[in-house]
Parts: sequence; C-alpha cells; structure tokens
Amino acid sequence: MSDNRKYYYLKLKDNFYESEEMVILQSMPDGYIYSDILMKLYLKSLKSEGRLMLKEHIPYSPEMLATVVRHPVALVKEALMIFKNLGLVEVLDNGAIFMLEIQNFIGKSSTEGDRKRAYRKKIESEKVKLLPNGQMSDIHPPEIELEIEKEIEIEKEKKKSTKKKPANADFTSLISSYTTNENLIETLNAFVEMRISIKAKPTERAFKMILNKLDKLAQTDEEKKLILENSIMNNWKDVYELKIKNQRGYNNARPVTTNGNYDSSGLELL
Repeated sequence: MSDNRKYYYLKLKDNFYESEEMVILQSMPDGYIYSDILMKLYLKSLKSEGRLMLKEHIPYSPEMLATVVRHPVALVKEALMIFKNLGLVEVLDNGAIFMLEIQNFIGKSSTEGDRKRAYRKKIESEKVKLLPNGQMSDIHPPEIELEIEKEIEIEKEKKKSTKKKPANADFTSLISSYTTNENLIETLNAFVEMRISIKAKPTERAFKMILNKLDKLAQTDEEKKLILENSIMNNWKDVYELKIKNQRGYNNARPVTTNGNYDSSGLELL
C-alpha cells in the first residue's frame, strides 16, 4: 500500500546551536532543558507552520505545555519568558504562540524572504482580528511592510555574498613581506598601479608568481627595480630579463627568442 500521509520535519543547519540565541540559552542554569523545550515546541508547531494552538482555537496553558514537553510547569513558564525575551516566540492576546524562527527551518517557497513575509503577515492578521471593531493596531502596517522588505533585501544580499568571488589581493602585505628596500617597494607599488590602470589588476596568486619570477631574473634589488621600471614604461603585464648591458649596467628588458628575432617595437622576441 502506498503511504499518502504527510510528514513534517525540521531542517536545521549544522551551526544551529552556534547561533547567539542558542548559545545564550544553553549557558543559563537549566539552559539545556530550555533548549529541549524549544525544540519540542518547534516540532509541535510544524503542522500549523509555527502557530501553537490546540485544535486551532484553544490556547496552550503552561500546564498543558508541560504535559506536551514533559518538563515541570515552573520550568516551562521560565522557558516561555526567556524565549519571548530572546525574540524566539511571540504570544498573542488570545494565547496563540508563534515560533518566530521556524520559517528558517521548514519547507521551501520561492525565497526565504517570501516565507518570512508571509509568516509575519499571518501573525499581524491574527493580531488585527483580536482588536475591537474600529480600533487601530499600535503597530503601523506600512512600517511593518518596510521592515519586511528590508529583510528580503538583506536575504538577497546574503545570497549574493555567498557566491564565489575572485580573491582581492592584499598587495601591501605581499610587498612588505617580499622586501624592505624602500625604492623597490615604491617600484612594486607603481607596477601594481600600472596593471590596474590598464584594467589588468593581478590576482594574489599572479602577483606572487611575478615576485618569484623577479627572484629568478635578478640578483639584486637594483636589477629588480630596473626590470619593473621597463615593464611599467611599456605597460607590460609581466616582467622580463635584462639582456643588454650599458654604462648603467643594463638596458631595456627584452623578451628574447632563441632565434634572435625582434618585434615591431625593436624588442627582441621570446
């Protein structure tokens, strides 16, 4: 026979107990009992998507909840007060208890923001029903909507921030760990600025490779400085070996080929 029953379950992230609320809760005396009560209330409210009412219209008293969660009434009363202070539950005037964080743990809709907005509207709708006819709520709907929209935007930004982005190289720390020579530091910074100006900003990995290549091409800081200056003057993305000596010691760095050919600028090609 096929199983046509509906099953309800919580989907908890692996850092659920690392949240600020749970850390504070479990650090209290009897904190682990409170967290057990909270979890049982979450599970009890699943079928009604976070709303705790017996048969939809009978509010749970602390005594009834004590029976449900199998803990003493006094502990249940203390737990409910703590949950309210931590913003984990909201108790309406009709006794309905709403588990405020449960939308993070139950089924999916289009977005998490949509679920939160629908849930807040459900709570506010029930609050309005409790007011005498003609009486205005002390919570202004436009402000609520604005807050909900902000929550949705925050959720969107969080999702964007989780997408993989290129690493933003920290050139200052890379350069300072590479050399203490002030002239070389200045030239390295100028090389980075040149790469940025030609819209070819190097990644951290690429810049480390350039520094390693400099070590292989030059024996002294002065040679490294000359190599970098030639790349800066020619807007080269890479660094090349100094090939021809002159009175200063070295001439332009040239990408040299094995057959001694030169490119159209007069530089010997690799």
